[in-house]
Amino acid sequence: MDDASAFVSRRACLQLGAATAAGLALAPLAPAAAQGSALPRITKPIPSSGEAIPVIGIGTNAYSVTAPEDMARLQQVLAGLPEQGGAVIDTARVYGRSEEVIGEILGQVGGRERYFISTKTSIFGEIASPAQEVQTAFDRLKVDRIDLLLIHNLNGLEALMPEFIRAKEAGRVRYIGMSTSVDAQYEAQMAGMRRYPLDFIQVDYSIGNRGAAETIIPLAQERRIAVMINVPFGGRGQGAASTFGKVAGRALPDWAAQIDATSWAQVFLKYIVSHPGVTVAIPGTTQMDHLLDNQSAGRGRLPDAAMRAEIERYWDALG
Repeated sequence: MDDASAFVSRRACLQLGAATAAGLALAPLAPAAAQGSALPRITKPIPSSGEAIPVIGIGTNAYSVTAPEDMARLQQVLAGLPEQGGAVIDTARVYGRSEEVIGEILGQVGGRERYFISTKTSIFGEIASPAQEVQTAFDRLKVDRIDLLLIHNLNGLEALMPEFIRAKEAGRVRYIGMSTSVDAQYEAQMAGMRRYPLDFIQVDYSIGNRGAAETIIPLAQERRIAVMINVPFGGRGQGAASTFGKVAGRALPDWAAQIDATSWAQVFLKYIVSHPGVTVAIPGTTQMDHLLDNQSAGRGRLPDAAMRAEIERYWDALG
């Protein structure tokens, strides 16, 4: 995810990648990232419906803000998302005020139909009232319909799933699913995937954290479940700062041009969404230059199987 600790290293990598691709000295961030906007947008279908969605969305774990300047910055990001070809916004109850902030901003920006809103229920404690747990999401987001509702880290799975199914049957929720970002929950997640009529799962997966591709993602393909990827810049024992730090100061390899990648962030994201079982990735995004860079990863060419293997070899050789 993009957080304060990762900002400096990512910014340096972004600038270096853009400059390398252009064959010029370091260029301003926004124009370099925006160059990809002329390339065709990449979408993937949700298996349960066939509806196509853009492959790069945004995560909002850092949207719990109140200061006017912070609200203005986040409004710029959310308003810019569909303009750059994106649609998916993922949030959660545990992210403090994030649901409320998104609801307030989208109420001001308008164009609700341009967004695909995903949120997650409480991550801790017993679910006393499944109906109220679902209703709270509507109240905080200030919407009449939620595109995707997820049971967060499997908390209250058995209690919540019947209510989720009822909300979907009533047309209040379009898609339902569950999430995890913890290896220890993989077995329970897969058991739930086999038991319940899920449209989506959310799981952690990145160039430095490829375990889900060996277990959960293949099962999702078998069960025709869409896969949303969280912490796409993370990895086991590392966050975005160390992921970008690993390539800091390194020029993009020549093969990056073959997948229309002009920054390391785009290489990492294109690698993720090129997996045949992955539907969308949700990098945390609070800065406009990061939005432009990330959304450029959702355009142009994706790695094929041979290129994916090349990216893995390159990454693993870094040690």
